[in-house]
Amino acid sequence: RGGRLSGRPHGGGGGGGGSGRVGRREGSGARPEKVAVVEEIRGKLAGADAAVLTQYRGLKVSELAALRGALRPAGTEFKIFKNTLARRAAEEAGLSELIPRLEGRTAIAFVNGEAVLAAKALRDFGKTNQALVVKGGLLGTKVLTSGDMAALADVAPREVLLARLAGGFQAP
Repeated sequence: RGGRLSGRPHGGGGGGGGSGRVGRREGSGARPEKVAVVEEIRGKLAGADAAVLTQYRGLKVSELAALRGALRPAGTEFKIFKNTLARRAAEEAGLSELIPRLEGRTAIAFVNGEAVLAAKALRDFGKTNQALVVKGGLLGTKVLTSGDMAALADVAPREVLLARLAGGFQAP
């Protein structure tokens, strides 16, 4: 337990005689930078039309940049956060069902627009980059599994569905 409070992996005391993290825990709690990140995640989850949790282990920086570029036309921002902070934000946002999916190297794609387009872009990128794994996500307030996300990627785009609907009205 002493190792966790000191922030050192082997429980080293640091010679401060009780200074450091322990004093912070008694006062305001978390460090301001961490509070800001939790607020950012919570705000993005609340403001996004959808959010997709992905595992990105093994992707190179250039591949992450290509993925971000592929998601941009879908109105999607792809960000990497520390899982502990993402779990805290999910809990504070009342999305505790997301917490089990926040394991391993997780990045979140925040969708501000049509979720189907973002799901397709992630699926297509994942076909050529096996290191990207869709772990599940959020559509509005509904938590989705990885299977749900795959099904979402298979839905025809909104324009196609509207054209089919319009064609159905014109049929004799």
